[in-house]
Amino acid sequence: MKGGTVMKEPIDIESLQSFYKGLSEIIGIDAMLAVYEHYRGSQLTIPTHLYDRKRAAIQVLKKYDGSNSQFLARKYGYSQKWVMKTVHQADKEKKGDK
Repeated sequence: MKGGTVMKEPIDIESLQSFYKGLSEIIGIDAMLAVYEHYRGSQLTIPTHLYDRKRAAIQVLKKYDGSNSQFLARKYGYSQKWVMKTVHQADKEKKGDK
């Protein structure tokens, strides 16, 4: 943990910074304090996508069955167009190898 200090006093939720108050409402006080202790003072950028594009593409190529592009798009949080482009690009690369 950064700083190595753990809050021992009861938390006054009403006095929290709005970010920490909102976070505590979502994940709970203990988890919010863990985030605070680990990241305090850092500037965080939260990615728009839950899944990494390159890693999701690998999974899409493993799981694509010719008819599940919409399902895979929803599962990985990318567009159906992106799924199909990923599949077609992989097919094109395979054909180029032969």
